[in-house]
Amino acid sequence: MAWFDESAQFNNTQLRLAHITDCHLFADPQGEYFAVNTAEHFSRALADMANQSLDAVIFGGDLTQDHSFASYLLFAQLIADSALTCPVFWLPGNHDDISAMQRISGGQINSAKRLIADGFEVLLISSKGPTPAGWVSEADLNELADLLATSQLPSVAFCHHNPLPINGYLDKHMLENGPQLLNVLHNSALVRQLFHGHVHNDYQLKFRSIEVFATPASSVQFTKYTDDWQQHNAGPGYRLLTITKPITTDKLLINSELIWLGE
Repeated sequence: MAWFDESAQFNNTQLRLAHITDCHLFADPQGEYFAVNTAEHFSRALADMANQSLDAVIFGGDLTQDHSFASYLLFAQLIADSALTCPVFWLPGNHDDISAMQRISGGQINSAKRLIADGFEVLLISSKGPTPAGWVSEADLNELADLLATSQLPSVAFCHHNPLPINGYLDKHMLENGPQLLNVLHNSALVRQLFHGHVHNDYQLKFRSIEVFATPASSVQFTKYTDDWQQHNAGPGYRLLTITKPITTDKLLINSELIWLGE
């Protein structure tokens, strides 16, 4: 099956989404990542998102920290135990096993990689490579280019790794063919925004016509613009997005808001 074969249909011209990423769960619900209980942080974010009248949640990767299948089951259980009722879509991070993510998919957790609304699409791209750094395969790049050429719908893209340097420690693990991906999006003339995780903080950059936004982690934040690896607990963070397709233009209207829940 090709990456974008599975789709989910939304019959409206506006989508209200949450982008949450980098929860870094353990098998043990009390597990800590840099002294932060990641399950507790993720649960707090789920509770807040449940009050946001969402159409869908995009989980942006790095579900697991200890690489146990029990951590994937905990992810599913925390969602099931929450008040969140909308579907949760996912894409993989460098820590994740795609087959494990597929195993927990079903019901509320949805493995579709195309969210098709009335007049636009949301595309979930895999940047998982063979190393902690990111890589979008040639097959996926070609499929993405063909999909955009065929659909001719304005689209919003998501991936896990940062496609542009952030001038920080994690640049050594960024998306190694980021400019190639961004050029595919730019050349389509249909995508103007890409959202990602991985860097555990918020950033906003630009490549040609593409605005690139980093969403903070639900777990722990990495201090900006440092050559070494520094962490701090700012509480769970995620991003709210309202995407609207106006009747009079093909340009999408996107309202983006960062949500910080505090320590």
